[in-house]
Amino acid sequence: MANLILVRHGESEWNQKGLWTGLTDIKLSEKGKEEARLAGEKLKSFSIGLAYTSVLLRAKQTLDEIKNILNLNIPTIENKALNERDYGIYTGKNKWEIQKEVGNEQFQKIRRGWDVPIENGESLKDVHNRVVPYYESEILPKLEEGKNVLICAHGNSLRALVKFLERISDEDVLNLDIATGEVYLYNIDGNGSIVSKKIL
Repeated sequence: MANLILVRHGESEWNQKGLWTGLTDIKLSEKGKEEARLAGEKLKSFSIGLAYTSVLLRAKQTLDEIKNILNLNIPTIENKALNERDYGIYTGKNKWEIQKEVGNEQFQKIRRGWDVPIENGESLKDVHNRVVPYYESEILPKLEEGKNVLICAHGNSLRALVKFLERISDEDVLNLDIATGEVYLYNIDGNGSIVSKKIL
């Protein structure tokens, strides 16, 4: 048995302003650093052997804050497969202004839908198609060996992974939202199957 811990990064300076961030490398806000420290506090009773993060600053800063709280010195692997979704033409634009322009239904599809293309960007399906192979080839074998793994990443890269882990349908993934600083804990057996899940 092993623990798989997923943490969405804390609030970034662009989250704070309601801007679509995507691959833009924005740092955490002060609130985001506090959310990351709170995530660390929630993990004090768990041992962690290995950490993964995207290459983006907000995810790496979140992991650093967690490590500081837990006084952790563990191997850490950065990989762009765990990066946030590329929001293409929407990058840097205000979400709520776009919502007014396109209407609530289309806005939800753009923001949370499965196979909704964005010009010069990625759909959640595209993100899934890079996150899941990386998980299966690099992370799952560590879990099957019994190592407890922490992943600090992003709303959409984690949504893609949770969709895979929990076998969420293409339609129902529209309703999946992971808040900044939120912690998901999965207990994984030696065959890579989920035994239990908690949101801490």
